[in-house]
Amino acid sequence: MPYKLIKRVGELLAVLLVVSFGTFSLMSLMPGDPAVTILGDGRTPEEYAAVRTELGLDDPLLTRYWHWLSSALTGDLGQSVIPPHTEVTARVAAALPVSVELALLGLVLALVLSVPLAMWSASHEGKRVDRFISAGTFGMLSVPSFLAGLLIIMVMVNQLGWFPRSEWVRLSEDFGGNLYHAFLPACVIAFTETAMFTRILRNDLISTLREDFILSAKAKGMSTLHVLVSDALRPSSFSMITVLGISLGRLIGSTVIVEYLFALPGMGTLVVGSASNGDFRMVQGAVMVIALIYIAANALIDASYGYLDPRIRRAHV
Repeated sequence: MPYKLIKRVGELLAVLLVVSFGTFSLMSLMPGDPAVTILGDGRTPEEYAAVRTELGLDDPLLTRYWHWLSSALTGDLGQSVIPPHTEVTARVAAALPVSVELALLGLVLALVLSVPLAMWSASHEGKRVDRFISAGTFGMLSVPSFLAGLLIIMVMVNQLGWFPRSEWVRLSEDFGGNLYHAFLPACVIAFTETAMFTRILRNDLISTLREDFILSAKAKGMSTLHVLVSDALRPSSFSMITVLGISLGRLIGSTVIVEYLFALPGMGTLVVGSASNGDFRMVQGAVMVIALIYIAANALIDASYGYLDPRIRRAHV
């Protein structure tokens, strides 16, 4: 067991190292001169050269990467190259809670909706209910997230006036107000995730319901709801749980459309805005944090497999 744990941790660290180096290399290929971005146009070549020397841009790629990585391992992600040169850690710390909250709320809403829908559909395989749910989820997957967001805004904000569109209250300031302002963005995120989770869990439930132990439970007179919840749901959750972990890491850094629609100061807005401005240090630090969360989430998902299926837990003993 310790060997497998050490091996798994080593694999995760290797992935994090590859992601950080890939991001660092891509940032070095960005068009434009960081010195011009910092100083602006009209300066002398000597002034531009001094800035490039100060930033270490004249050093080889591996040397620059090592200096950045050694600082990042101590928690120092550097400063933004764009005035007022704020700390990257401070900007990330301000944006990360927004994206994490939106991703978690969206996934919770998706699970609350998708699990009962999938069980209902699987228990009526081939019937009208199953066909209706399958068609509905397929249609939801066909709608782009920006269009779903615009439709939700048109109905819930413009027509009904139930929710605000472009205001954000932090959780530390007002818990109720925060949930009120986060609900619509979370609904937009949950829209696509609900359809995906429902289809995945429904297919796995149908396979599980054909297993011998399920047929045995039904023969003992167990109700369909009891069989679905107590016997079939856990072993059918592997694919959905795996996708859940992938979705969490993906959503933290890819909610830029939702953040744009609702003017939210999250990680997606931070990364896209920094890349547009040529702030390579900010992009490197933000991507590093997103990758770390993504890897940690998937490690927790792997650990949950033993709980979902005791056979896996016994196999590692």
